[in-house]
Amino acid sequence: MYKQPTSNSRIVRRVKKRKLRKRIFFIAVPLLVFLSAFSYFTYLYITADSVFSKSYQDDGREKSELRDKVVNPSDDNVSILIMGVDASDIRNNADNSRTDTMMVATLNIKEKSVKLLSIPRDSLVYIPFDGSETRINSAHSKGGTTAAVETVENLLDIPIDYWVKVNFEAFIDVVDAIDGIKVDVPYEFREQDSSDVAGAIHLLPGEQQLDGEEALALARTRKLDNDIERGKRQQEIIKAIVKKAVSMNSILKIDDVMEAVGSNMTTNMSFSDMKSFITYGTAGKSLKIDSYSLEGEDYWVYNPKRIYFWKLDEEKLVETKELLQQHLDVKSIATPNDASTTEHASPN
Repeated sequence: MYKQPTSNSRIVRRVKKRKLRKRIFFIAVPLLVFLSAFSYFTYLYITADSVFSKSYQDDGREKSELRDKVVNPSDDNVSILIMGVDASDIRNNADNSRTDTMMVATLNIKEKSVKLLSIPRDSLVYIPFDGSETRINSAHSKGGTTAAVETVENLLDIPIDYWVKVNFEAFIDVVDAIDGIKVDVPYEFREQDSSDVAGAIHLLPGEQQLDGEEALALARTRKLDNDIERGKRQQEIIKAIVKKAVSMNSILKIDDVMEAVGSNMTTNMSFSDMKSFITYGTAGKSLKIDSYSLEGEDYWVYNPKRIYFWKLDEEKLVETKELLQQHLDVKSIATPNDASTTEHASPN
């Protein structure tokens, strides 16, 4: 015989249903968040693999000749030569263009620290590729990436494990992808934009937010100072980009950053190598980046025309070599030529 449910039993059922819904909610929501995050990071991984694999270029070197064994960035201190080349050269005639910018980054895996050295493009150095003594920015035009790497190794007396060749127009896409960067503009200036429109970029002095075009203009200008100060500005811009890119605010835009970099870069780093550098990025505020430049003085040579060079200070150069060698924990290797030799300076 059917019995009408009592009010108490109905209340009990409602309470059980509410508890069940709460359990489902507290299980489902975290699960959905996890699955969404997992899907996004899987997407990022696949995108990174595709983008950076296209940027990879085998230079035929298993390791630097100054290394006894192959390095692994997951376990070893390594160095990276960063070369900035003209926008029109990055893909089609990149092997016969001069480098607009050269920097060397040494990374210490234990300290999670980076030392970033700017090499002035007019530095008078010995170029092993053809035995000439001329501006360092000519090394790449003489013998491509191989000549540039050999020249820097000879100059600094350290192995160059990896190199990255970047189209500095990528500044625009990368900076815009992370919604701009905050940097200190040292003075008021006008500079051409990426379309070579004279005076299109006008910046006033002071700390401010810059978009891609403005960041590129600041990185390139040297109208009111010199190449040394320009190198320092480029270092600050790189630091600002790295800081912003690894922040939580930019994590959802990292795929845009990868696309911007990947389409404007060639490197001998495999995707596997790149993944090893994640530990530096996840170091956050504890990641220490120290900036340096090669000191020297203005130097003019008549051969037969009046040609400008940046003559390196030999004592300071030795100090810089020792600093980088200690950071990499490598021994000094005698170099065959003096970087300051000027008797046969070439006009190139």
